[in-house]
Amino acid sequence: MRKQCLECKEEFHGRADKKFCSPGCRSAANNKVNRDAINFVRNINNILRKNRRILVKLNPDGKAKIHKDKLLAEGFKFSYFTNIYQTKNGNTYHFVYDYGYIELEGGFYTLVRRQSYVD
Repeated sequence: MRKQCLECKEEFHGRADKKFCSPGCRSAANNKVNRDAINFVRNINNILRKNRRILVKLNPDGKAKIHKDKLLAEGFKFSYFTNIYQTKNGNTYHFVYDYGYIELEGGFYTLVRRQSYVD
């Protein structure tokens, strides 16, 4: 059966339900459909990875105290984190995967590394 590829518009022979002439055309069409959603997720993941790299760099020993200005100077974005951990006494840690921080007084933060991250 002669059909026209939905991506490149070339004619091809194939099954009645075949829509594309090649795997490349099928991938290209699917990438166009998913481009916006994929780019959004990719951008968020890039921000999260950058935040984690910053926390790793500023916290080489597993626990450190740092001023907010230093985090901001490195490009840290406080709005992006993966989870929140609330302690028994009400303290709130924000985590970017296995590295976290808690706000202290005077614009300082304690940076920590969570040892048993996967539950």
